[in-house]
Amino acid sequence: MTSTVPNLGPDKVSLGVTPTLWWNDDFPLIDIGIPFEQCVSEMALAKFQGCSIGHKYPKDAAALKEALDLRGLKVSEPWVSTYFTIGEKDRTVENFKRQLEFLKEVGGRDIVVAEFGQSSHLQPIPVFKHRPHFTVPDWDLLTSGLNDIGKLAADSGMRLCYHHHMGTGVQSAEDIDTLMAGTDPDLVHLLFDTGHLRLAGDDPLRTLEKHKQRIKHVHLKNVRQSVAEKVENDHLSFEEGIRQGVFTVPGDSEGMIDFRPVLTALGNAGYEGWLVVEAEQDPAVARPLKYAKMARTYLAEVLGW
Repeated sequence: MTSTVPNLGPDKVSLGVTPTLWWNDDFPLIDIGIPFEQCVSEMALAKFQGCSIGHKYPKDAAALKEALDLRGLKVSEPWVSTYFTIGEKDRTVENFKRQLEFLKEVGGRDIVVAEFGQSSHLQPIPVFKHRPHFTVPDWDLLTSGLNDIGKLAADSGMRLCYHHHMGTGVQSAEDIDTLMAGTDPDLVHLLFDTGHLRLAGDDPLRTLEKHKQRIKHVHLKNVRQSVAEKVENDHLSFEEGIRQGVFTVPGDSEGMIDFRPVLTALGNAGYEGWLVVEAEQDPAVARPLKYAKMARTYLAEVLGW
């Protein structure tokens, strides 16, 4: 099979998947009871090489590493929520340090963060209407805080990758521009998420080209156009959007994002790292293994491996 994407061979990138296909880590009621062992076994069955850490995973690093090693999986990233803009720097830093130590023990490199101070996405309110807009002091708190924990990560041989996210103060392409301008490029890297940018109303490819040298981690998430319009026009919450199927995986014909130019641009930029499939879907509606295999088959076709 010949790849249609240059410079994204298995020596450059690894393919991962998040457990949000099997349950939702933000909204625990979006769950049909799939246990950890089934989740990671199906990830391996779908031929992924790694995964992010979900809330059902073992809290003991040795136990988690053993379970993943048995299935040939590695950790693509843990998640850390930051709360710099609401004055919770000390708590944020301490939690970040704990996650750094855990990441070392399980053998990962990238640690993903997002600022959830003032966020609307976990609340049962319209996600667009109530997303925060940071003031200059807010931005100063956020960027200085990220530089500080980014240095902690770098000093430990890790990489902090910032995840722009719906319903937060870093949602739009313009917000990403502000964040990148205010942070140290050696300490704060960008997690590029196709789905969150597209749902925010921006062109993911434009942001990719603009910040390609800062991108060190990628989430490949698709969007259903009709549901995206409904989320904004009908003033839905983030959870309501997920339940109605706003997100899906690469390779789903119902999705609106063309991933070939995205992957081509990443290859041309010399990207190396994780390509992580993510689709926050209701597992009662979208069977997780079916969608995991759908995405993996599509990536095999596009990447040629």
